[in-house]
Amino acid sequence: LDKVCDMVSSVKALGMETCATLGMLTASQAARLSEAGLDFYNHNVDTSPEFYHRIITTRTLEDRIDTLAHVRDAGIKICCGGIVGLGEEVEDRLGMLVLLANLPSHPESVPINLWNEVKGVPVEHSAERPDPIAMVRLIAVARILMPKSVVRLSAGRQYLSDELHALCFLAGASSIFIGDVLLTTRNPQRDRDVDLFQRLGITSALRRS
Repeated sequence: LDKVCDMVSSVKALGMETCATLGMLTASQAARLSEAGLDFYNHNVDTSPEFYHRIITTRTLEDRIDTLAHVRDAGIKICCGGIVGLGEEVEDRLGMLVLLANLPSHPESVPINLWNEVKGVPVEHSAERPDPIAMVRLIAVARILMPKSVVRLSAGRQYLSDELHALCFLAGASSIFIGDVLLTTRNPQRDRDVDLFQRLGITSALRRS
């Protein structure tokens, strides 16, 4: 954590916002990150409470909620969303959004991730990506439930057509993650995003975190 705090302070010194994804945090760890200048903490709930145990066994949903509380108490903004396309039902996707909307305060950023196929992961062959219209509806519900949050199209965007991107923006998505890769998985190339924005007449306010 000492090394991470040094990195956060160094990035802040450059005049940029900082965001970290470090898994579970104690209250004291969150406080140290806050003192170092961390702006955002990314920690997804991933899915609904009912479906959670089907995909995650290393930690409980309550563990995640506790970490979010520690981060919020430390004065750090929250980036918290979930993943769709894991084999869940529509009710699970909505349950995830209801869970986020009923946190003590809405996350400042809500990333909606499409499951990115990873070789060897059990989900690989057992799930289907959401119907495109269902994806648009999910974005719209997120916007209605959390009107002040930034709703982000995140992982799995390479599976979205330009037309589906456009519908998601119209439904309430207000941010994307850019770059040829997102963590360890594929992401649309930046040139494609620039071209899409130009064709849609969208002006981006580039954020690096």
